[in-house]
Amino acid sequence: MSIHNAFSEHDFNRDGFWKKIARYAVKAGREVVEKALTLYYVASDGDTPAWARATVYGALAYFVSPLDAVPDVIVGVGFGDDLSVLGVAFAAVAAHVKDEHVQRAREQLQRWFG
Repeated sequence: MSIHNAFSEHDFNRDGFWKKIARYAVKAGREVVEKALTLYYVASDGDTPAWARATVYGALAYFVSPLDAVPDVIVGVGFGDDLSVLGVAFAAVAAHVKDEHVQRAREQLQRWFG
């Protein structure tokens, strides 16, 4: 199976993403949420190549999944694994991150965090 076929938009649970991020935004922290949101907007952009969308959807699927290497309920470290996965995905697709993706994520952060 190639990376192009590993994850797709159909495998990604958008409702689960928005529910988790809204529920755990404060606990996860601004850095985790900003990376997740930015990656979400990268994957939602039709200009993003399939391999990059697959990378992002894989990372976001891990973020949404209730099964983590480190459970999210552990205060202080629970989202560390999520941040690591999101950070690696972000680095992998960095060439496809546009200013508009970053801006949209920051606007949403401003609404949630003030």
